[in-house]
Order: sequence, then C-alpha cells, then structure tokens
Amino acid sequence: MSGGRGIPFHCPYCGDENLRPSEEASAGHGAAWECHACLRAFSLKMLGMIARPTGGLPVESEGSR
Repeated sequence: MSGGRGIPFHCPYCGDENLRPSEEASAGHGAAWECHACLRAFSLKMLGMIARPTGGLPVESEGSR
C-alpha cells in the first residue's frame, strides 16, 4: 500500500456512489467521507494484514451448518 488515502466506491450504509471527501478531519480514524444520498459521514481505516491461507479446504464451524 502506498500510504495514500483509501477511496471508497460505495457508501457502506446505503450503497450509493454519491461520496465526497469530508472537510472535517477524522483524527486517528482514517480518511473521512460524506455520503450525500443518505447524509451520513464515515471513515476508512486499515486494521492490518491477515495471514495467507496455507491451502486445503476451509474448516466449517458447528454454527455454520
């Protein structure tokens, strides 16, 4: 990752594409965005990297049946 700003393509709440960068800084929470369709503001933040699967079939848990 280049360390630049993550750009969302859809609002995580309503799914609309009418997004604009927020004028207000979202201190410590990633880039702030505004959805002009549902009038919500949200931010993006990378939490980290996940481990690569080692192969084989995914393990099913008891609750997923």
